[in-house]
Amino acid sequence: MDVISSAIPLLLKGLEVTIYIFIIAIILGFLLGLLVALFRLAPIKILNWIAIVYVNAIRGTPFIVQLFFIYFGINSLHFVSLNSTTAGIITVAINAGAYFSEIIRAGIQSIDKGQTEAARSLGLTGSQAMRHVILPQAFRRMLPTITNQSIISLKDTSLLSIIGIADLTQQGQIQASATFEAFKIWLTVGVIYFIIIYLISALASFVERRFELR
Repeated sequence: MDVISSAIPLLLKGLEVTIYIFIIAIILGFLLGLLVALFRLAPIKILNWIAIVYVNAIRGTPFIVQLFFIYFGINSLHFVSLNSTTAGIITVAINAGAYFSEIIRAGIQSIDKGQTEAARSLGLTGSQAMRHVILPQAFRRMLPTITNQSIISLKDTSLLSIIGIADLTQQGQIQASATFEAFKIWLTVGVIYFIIIYLISALASFVERRFELR
């Protein structure tokens, strides 16, 4: 227990970095996903094409390749300079955005078209109908899948240690190397990840129940 107790402060410091990157990336990823989903549903071919290419490019390549492309590839362009944290946030956001866009698109399309027609008959514009009528209903249906994708993105942040981000995983590597107690350290890291993911799932379940009560 001495090994674990001495490692916990540094692991929690790494957890702060992980949570910081995760929260910012998920917010940006959701907004990007919403935009891409609207592009995909728009009656404009060029917007459809942009959305399709983006989603297929992200889903068709490994996360680690995307990470290396953004951090090493883009930084090789002399007029761009991204630090590791910024590159990590961008990579997680872009990766999550592609999956969020498909979740959002499916959620919107699952709402009966009569809802849109009813909203328009009440004098709402297309954007107002989407914002006030369609998206709130679709969000209720999307929430479990959004939660699942958010958890996947949180797990993906563990790969950011490869580019030198001092997140929870890298702190685990450092402590395991320093103490030669890999079993204890990695067990602790796993427990910390489990607790965070459990809390996210519990929060999503709470929000879902609140929606059902409305």
